[in-house]
Amino acid sequence: MTKNALVIQHVLAEDLGILQPVLRDHGYTITMVETPVHGIAAPQALDADLLVVLGGPIGVYETGDFPYLNDEIEAITRRLAVGAPTMGICLGAQLIAHALGATVEPTGSVEIGYSPLTLTDAGRHSVLAPLVDTPVLHWHGDQFHIPEGGDLLAHTPGFPHQAFSVGNHILGLQFHLEVDPTTIDRWIIANAGELATHGISPDALRRDAAQYGPALVAAGQQVFDAWLAGASA
Repeated sequence: MTKNALVIQHVLAEDLGILQPVLRDHGYTITMVETPVHGIAAPQALDADLLVVLGGPIGVYETGDFPYLNDEIEAITRRLAVGAPTMGICLGAQLIAHALGATVEPTGSVEIGYSPLTLTDAGRHSVLAPLVDTPVLHWHGDQFHIPEGGDLLAHTPGFPHQAFSVGNHILGLQFHLEVDPTTIDRWIIANAGELATHGISPDALRRDAAQYGPALVAAGQQVFDAWLAGASA
């Protein structure tokens, strides 16, 4: 039986990456919706077997400047209310946390580059277990708090809330597990101004992507595979 994964995309550089072939291996057809251009309605999100909400360089609290976020929040809220499988990455995770009533706020700092997570006890016994000792790609300045009923799965020194789950059907990741390291220059070019502002070297990102990318791809595929299996069980 064919299943449909609806994917909310905010900017072209932030795509499904290594998650795309895992979705197809699990029997999903993929429908991409670029919400800043096409918008989204709640029935569309409710009809999908799986909703994946990708990242973007804006905040959930910026609905005045980016009004399409209001429709996204409504769609996500209604989907979560019926317990349908939903995954969010970076902005996507923040939108899910917000829809579940948690605070999302700017931290006044950024975390950009490859560095390891510290998994909580819940995280070590979760689908994130393959990420122990594996540096992941961080690219964020905002953070979510953990929604009521959710489990904190990971943290870093500057960002204490890096991942959460609610049961088997909701997963929020602050970091970018989906990025294909061979396409890191898409991210570098799309965010060149931000990198320059914070004095972050594009060459350092390229070197780290080459060094850590292969192990991260393998671990990331395991994480996504395990979560999809549990979410659809």
